[in-house]
Amino acid sequence: MFKSKSLQSLFLIALGSLIYAIAINYFLIPTKLGEGGVTGLTTIAYYTLKIPPYLTNFILNGFLLLVGYRFLDRRTIIRSIWAVIWLSIFLKIPVFYTYHTTETIIPTLAGGVLTGVAMGLILNAGGSIAGSTILGRIFNKYFGMQIGSATLFFDLAVAIPSVLIIGFQNMLLTVLELYLSAQLTNIFLSRFGSKKSINIISNQTNLISQKLSAELHQGITLIKASGYYSQTERPIIYLICSSKQLAEIIPLIREIDPQALIVVDNIRSVRAEELYRLL
Repeated sequence: MFKSKSLQSLFLIALGSLIYAIAINYFLIPTKLGEGGVTGLTTIAYYTLKIPPYLTNFILNGFLLLVGYRFLDRRTIIRSIWAVIWLSIFLKIPVFYTYHTTETIIPTLAGGVLTGVAMGLILNAGGSIAGSTILGRIFNKYFGMQIGSATLFFDLAVAIPSVLIIGFQNMLLTVLELYLSAQLTNIFLSRFGSKKSINIISNQTNLISQKLSAELHQGITLIKASGYYSQTERPIIYLICSSKQLAEIIPLIREIDPQALIVVDNIRSVRAEELYRLL
């Protein structure tokens, strides 16, 4: 089971790297748009010195991964190395079709959507493409800032000065592309990587707990509580689950106790080495 999930994560990271490379090679570079972070530096190096993007991506991100090694866990670093390798490989693949248009807003929007989806896939699988996303993960870990928003902050530090290379109009389009990418990354992570917390008050606490544990293999916590009016002690069932698991949990509870009070909250971040042991 664990091995299967790891392989799935590695596949999603590689897929995200492919989508990101397509955005750069087929939409951003042909339109001479910039990017943020290390990717922005690779485009600037390409526009000014004709240095291949895959080369600067590999070298600069390798350096940032050494910095990230001091602050992030080993698994994140390993998966980020995996992402950087695949991104460099995909960036090196020759472009089969060059997209040209006088409407520069089209490649701007396409680039923003593709990079946002790519980052969502990579980050949700536990990796990053290094660069500003490494700094974004560090800020998320230590300051609670959303990864997409933190990454945007560092991306703009590169994108805005690029006005000297790509011009004022393309710099504004680059900022728009980065903003769209960051928002899509946040939305993607909140939809597919978020967790739900559930509080359940019921007369069938023991039966519900047994069913959740035995049938759904759900970790649960019982919290001592008592009603103010009735002064009756009744434990509250507390658990954390994914959106997919929620669709199974709610019907199970309703089947046992239709009168149960169920409170569901969105959680942006859950951290624990072994969550099931804590719950």
